[in-house]
Amino acid sequence: QVQLVESGGGLVQPGGSLRLSCAASGNIVSIYTMGWYRQAPGKQRELVATITSRGSTNYADSVKGRFTVSRSNAKNTMYLQMNSLKPEDTAVYYCNAPTIATDYWGQGTQVTVSS
Repeated sequence: QVQLVESGGGLVQPGGSLRLSCAASGNIVSIYTMGWYRQAPGKQRELVATITSRGSTNYADSVKGRFTVSRSNAKNTMYLQMNSLKPEDTAVYYCNAPTIATDYWGQGTQVTVSS
């Protein structure tokens, strides 16, 4: 079993920044790639960014240049630095860790961008 716990969400004004964290525990040896997804009200969950165990990253076009994903394998934690936030970034952000056995998800953290 793998447990993922997100933190760092909140309310921020447009143009502001937030840093999300995702702490992994349990049987994490099988985790190679981790990712951030988000789901806005009335919309499907979408990929935001992924990062491999070696640090290779991939981003959705909508966040390129504004968001940065990173991870600390020593701390079993993944981060998402979000800058220049826009109202359309408002969503629940989820941490994901796919394995051969199953997909693991965190409980989500709310990010609201509003003035």
